[in-house]
Amino acid sequence: MAGSMPNTTPIAVQNNNPITAHCNVTMPDEPMEIIIMPEFQRGVTVAYLDPPGPLDRDQASFYAVAPLPTDWTEEQVQSFLREYNWYSIQDLTLHEGVPGHYLQIALSNRYPSALRSVLWSGPFVEGCGVYAEQMMISQGYLDHDPLMKLINLKWYLRSITNAIIDAAIHVDGMTRDSAMNLMIEGGFQEEREAAGKWVRAQLSSAQLSTYFVGYQEHIEMRAAVQAAWGDEFTLRRYHDQALSYGSPPVKYVRALLLNEDIPR
Repeated sequence: MAGSMPNTTPIAVQNNNPITAHCNVTMPDEPMEIIIMPEFQRGVTVAYLDPPGPLDRDQASFYAVAPLPTDWTEEQVQSFLREYNWYSIQDLTLHEGVPGHYLQIALSNRYPSALRSVLWSGPFVEGCGVYAEQMMISQGYLDHDPLMKLINLKWYLRSITNAIIDAAIHVDGMTRDSAMNLMIEGGFQEEREAAGKWVRAQLSSAQLSTYFVGYQEHIEMRAAVQAAWGDEFTLRRYHDQALSYGSPPVKYVRALLLNEDIPR
């Protein structure tokens, strides 16, 4: 994340990656590059995936990571680096990169309807990112390292906390002090992470809730499909089919997977 970092970095896939080791989902071959986040995009998120638009098929995705702000104090820098330690950076990449947004959106873009690409569902996409984090840990990422599992649970707690403050700020008028206290004391977040999330919450409404809400929909859908398919259920079959319809609301994908009537 230092200023000397090259503008683009090729993606390397670990040999112990459960995706390739266990064939849990079809891997796309669309290109992806890691870049330093453009300056005009900084200040809202630490990182994001910028995929091709609905009319730009077969183009590269960009995994953008923000550098440390030059005006931060040493204490603020240390706070941020404690939050985004070696394990957290990997969890972040599972969400934004592989098998999170990069994989899901690359497969989504193969759906022939441009309209569905334009009208994608936030809870489906962000919920899928959180699901990808959890799925990788449950499948043995980093050889079941307990510290990686602990960080993943902390990130899930972050999703829950984000949903709480999203509603509390925009509906109940939650103050900055109350939000910071909930994130730091209740969510075990560092001051820099909590401060950044407060800013982000001011710039959006309902978006921070999509991670928790979407994840709940995804795990409920998988449980229902697993019960319906029985012995014919495999993660490879489930993931490939669930990700083949684009990115509509989860309830529609669930109906398609279970051959149920489309909700109206």
